Amino acid sequence: MLIPKRVKRRKQHRGSLKGAAHKGNTIAYGDYGLVAEEAGWIKSNQIEAARIAMTRFIKRGGQVWIDIFPHKPITRHPAEARMGSGKGAVEFWVAVVKPGRVMFEMAGVPEETAREAMRLAAHKLPVKCKFIKKEAEVPAENTEKGGEVR
Repeated sequence: MLIPKRVKRRKQHRGSLKGAAHKGNTIAYGDYGLVAEEAGWIKSNQIEAARIAMTRFIKRGGQVWIDIFPHKPITRHPAEARMGSGKGAVEFWVAVVKPGRVMFEMAGVPEETAREAMRLAAHKLPVKCKFIKKEAEVPAENTEKGGEVR
């Protein structure tokens, strides 16, 4: 499972899940991607389960990238503990995901295979997801001398 090697501060505030993803919202490495359609916390074991589901379906062909990492520690008090006595111990780690965030990428497999592998991975995650393809690069028009640059 994914956890940070070391952190500056062991415990964090819960934070906010408002707004859309401003970074990580485009496909950077592969040809196909799995995008979050709603906000949520994704645990490290859910990320690992999705990765395993994808790689098993593509029979270790192609290439898979994980674009999210669980940086946020979530703390819990033990069951039946009294109120007070400080903040609880770190229980698990989560990745904060907002709408539009590309979570997984894939390349080197046909589109139908990638679509089915991403569908299996989406079932392992607690947020709604959609499958996307990388857009073709648009060539620049008239960028020579005298041409307008838009």
